[in-house]
Amino acid sequence: SINKWRVMRLAGSLQLALLLASITTAAGLSIPLEGPIIVLPFDNTITVRCEARGNPPPEYRWTKDGKEFNYSEFTTNKTHHKNGTFVLHRKQLSQFQGKYRCYASNKLGTAMTEEAELIVPSIPKFPKETLEPIFVQEGEPIILQCNPPKGVAPRQLYWMSLGLEHIEQDERVSMGTDGNLYFSNALQKDSRTDYCCFAAFPTIRTIVQKTPMAVVVENSEAPPVSKPSLLLPSGVQSLVVLLKGENLQLECIPGGLYVPTPNITWTKLGHDMPARTDLSNFQRLLTISAVDDRDQGKYMCLAENSAGKVVHYFDVMVEEPPKWQTEPPQSQLTVTGSDVHIKCSVSGKPPPDITWRRNGEIFRGDRRVLDDTVVLHNAKPEDSAVYQCEASNVHGSVLANVNIMVANVAPLILTRDHAEYAVVLKGDITINCTVFRRCVYSIICSLSCLNSQHVVIVQVRFVSEYLMALYLFCVADIPDAPKNLEISEIKNPRNVVLSWIPGSDHNSSVTEFVVEYEESQWEPGRWRELQKVAGNQATAELALHGHLNYQFRVYAVNAVGPGPPSEPTGRYSTPPAAPDRNPENIKIQGYLPHQMDISWEPLLPIEHNGPGLEYEVSYRRLGVEDKWTGHLVKRHSFVVRNTSTFIPYEIKIHSRNSHGWAPEPKVVTGYSGEDVPTAAPRDIAVEVINTTILRVSWTQVPPATVRGHLGGYHVSLSGAEVSLSIPGKRSHAIVPQLEPFSEYKLTVNVFNKKGNGPRSDPVTFSTPEGVPVQVPILTASNSQEDSTLLVWGPPLEANGILSGYLLQYQLINETTLEVVDSQEVNITGAETTQWQLLGLEGGSLYRFQLSACTQTGCGPPLAQESRTVFTNGLIDCGAISQRSDFSTHGWVIGTLCAVALLTLVALMACFVQKNKGGKYAVKEKEDLHPDVESQPMTDDNYEYSDSDEKPLKGSSSCSLNRGDAVGDSISRDSLVDYADGGEEFDEDGSFIGEYSDCRHRASVSEPSGPSPVTA
Repeated sequence: SINKWRVMRLAGSLQLALLLASITTAAGLSIPLEGPIIVLPFDNTITVRCEARGNPPPEYRWTKDGKEFNYSEFTTNKTHHKNGTFVLHRKQLSQFQGKYRCYASNKLGTAMTEEAELIVPSIPKFPKETLEPIFVQEGEPIILQCNPPKGVAPRQLYWMSLGLEHIEQDERVSMGTDGNLYFSNALQKDSRTDYCCFAAFPTIRTIVQKTPMAVVVENSEAPPVSKPSLLLPSGVQSLVVLLKGENLQLECIPGGLYVPTPNITWTKLGHDMPARTDLSNFQRLLTISAVDDRDQGKYMCLAENSAGKVVHYFDVMVEEPPKWQTEPPQSQLTVTGSDVHIKCSVSGKPPPDITWRRNGEIFRGDRRVLDDTVVLHNAKPEDSAVYQCEASNVHGSVLANVNIMVANVAPLILTRDHAEYAVVLKGDITINCTVFRRCVYSIICSLSCLNSQHVVIVQVRFVSEYLMALYLFCVADIPDAPKNLEISEIKNPRNVVLSWIPGSDHNSSVTEFVVEYEESQWEPGRWRELQKVAGNQATAELALHGHLNYQFRVYAVNAVGPGPPSEPTGRYSTPPAAPDRNPENIKIQGYLPHQMDISWEPLLPIEHNGPGLEYEVSYRRLGVEDKWTGHLVKRHSFVVRNTSTFIPYEIKIHSRNSHGWAPEPKVVTGYSGEDVPTAAPRDIAVEVINTTILRVSWTQVPPATVRGHLGGYHVSLSGAEVSLSIPGKRSHAIVPQLEPFSEYKLTVNVFNKKGNGPRSDPVTFSTPEGVPVQVPILTASNSQEDSTLLVWGPPLEANGILSGYLLQYQLINETTLEVVDSQEVNITGAETTQWQLLGLEGGSLYRFQLSACTQTGCGPPLAQESRTVFTNGLIDCGAISQRSDFSTHGWVIGTLCAVALLTLVALMACFVQKNKGGKYAVKEKEDLHPDVESQPMTDDNYEYSDSDEKPLKGSSSCSLNRGDAVGDSISRDSLVDYADGGEEFDEDGSFIGEYSDCRHRASVSEPSGPSPVTA
């Protein structure tokens, strides 16, 4: 049976392999397309390729700038009409600049490429211009601007004379990376008329020349040596953003009257310069190759000569285009009913936005998209498609086509046979059984013994079929403790070697040994981890702290877990020494404007290495020739008082004890205390975008007036509960949630961690007229057969000048609830709050919608449904409910209908009794009072009436009275109304007429208030 099962297993595996092969071929649409495509001037044609694999062969289409592009109209390449490749000719190329995307489709789905840009650059050239000579005094700086044209990279720039001789460059004269020629200070020999900037483009074999420039240096009587300045860059701080892997270039070109030309030095604040740093162009250009996240930070350029110094700070940020964290999402073959997860794991800086598509179409509002994952729950064959994940940020994008095939195949066990497992004695074991299945299944395991090894037979049961698999496992346990620990010194008493003999690994190889220590001075009795070594080693080299009394132990770890520790060694004492390191995590904060609070993470007790530990706190102002000021403290904080507000300082913390100093500490940079800003933003401009949104812009305050780390700007509006905080160096903001047709006063102020600066001068503006809000109430009353009265309340917020109302009313089919007819009426006049609507159909259901309007438009409508009266003789309970103010509730309607029914039943019972010769109430009175002559014969006790105008008092339980209220209609309504006009009674008092006529005589009155029902 085992052999038979193996044959079945082999046949099933072959079936799955064939299925995988066929599906991979069918759905494997793969389109390599690289971009951008740059057209060179000497290219006569350009070929744009798009080729895909697929079975059946795919069909192709292109889009250009997001619109369909019929490439077959322009290509002349007849060999490519079976794929998506097309060829463009030189005379057409300029009109085809744009971004292209290729799509390949077959019946299994659609794959697509990333966008590739076709660029047709123009021939670079300098503009024709007439340049006036530049006159400068000797010793002044000069800047000759090149402004080179853009072109196909690479671009090379040179400064030469008309005779093609290079302009000599040195510490005083140099070309910047922007192409300009900078003279730190001019000399008489710099006068000439043929300074020419040349731009060379080797790829397109082109060199262009700028119009020659003339410089005249006028002689002057030796001006005093001045404090240096920076010709490039301007200001005191710059932001540099570049991509990971690019080369960072920072440039400082100094200027200063006469010699000496300022020297340039570079510093990375708080860190050492990377080893990849290169300084060129007379120290003016700093280059760091292949930057990464570690190269981020603040760099300082210092220009200095005998007259003084000047600094410029560069904030360097390293960002990254999107990339796959591990690999692109892979195509999947799955079965009906399973859950499919397609995860798009990408990283980038700034974080990429992810767009999901199915067969090239964007998912819109699909609940199956969960950020970076698409979930196909309970997958069906129609979910088979090509799914695209595209992640993009400002620096680029990545795209993956994922083929998903949902198939219906027989179950298969995919785990290989005879897999070996290690298990702990008396422990649990988990046996992997990977099953390719299409339905719910159960797994049954049985255990047998074979040649001192355990064999597990796994049966996977389905609805009507099952498979088996065989597994082997053996028993393992945690390792024994190491033995015979020995300590031996090597270089000095604080560097020792610990050796041991490993114990048994119990059928599971040791992966590592862990060395622990305990010292008796600071934490006696507490064991801490000191070092880990590989499982194939039995020694460890240990670096110890000074002035401690150690003992050591070791334990082994294998796949089962950690074993018991060894017996500890004897005590080992180390001699005292100077500290090995300085404090870390130095924090500089300013809680008050004129002080600087310095704190740090102190050394651990075991790191003291001896008695008398203390710290030297040293500080000085950054960028100023100043001596270090130092203080010795034993705590781990220090306050520098009487500082200027928000001034940069250099700080270092040096450790020492009674045996010496630690190595030289690193210098960190921080600022003294902040104070509130002193200046308000200027040039406040307001642009009203619509009735509720505006755009506000302003001129940022000078950095010196911020007096702290810039937090951002507050935008405040008086007359509304609107206040926005705009972080960072922003100079504009969008303000939402304004009220239409309102007047506001807007102010802007800067803030830092200390507080808010002064507000700007207020700007007054008004929002335009909007549409009103919904009317608060709409009722339909006094409904008649062809008309109804609509009454409403004006909108609570008109958001403008109310001009009237828009009334829309629709006739509703009560069976299908569809709209049969629709009309609308424009009601002018803001004071109008009711409208008599005529020309309606009787006994019909209408839906009324009313909107309040201004000149801008109409607001949202309020809807109300109502029914007109039906007057064919039947009591229409629905009409009563619409027309009576008191009867709008269902229980009132039901009560009225029940009253009418009970009245009819009572009438019928009374007259049936009379027809059978029953007694009237007068007969009953006579029976109670036999002496009739003793009673006066009056209307009060006479029970018969031959006049239609007098009711039968004795039959009050059957009467209906027209003038009585609804609540009394059962006891006092007259029978007169039930006759056909000439009501008559026969000799025994019975009523002459058809009782059924009462239904056809029914009607409903139309009072303005609560109305009685009459019959």
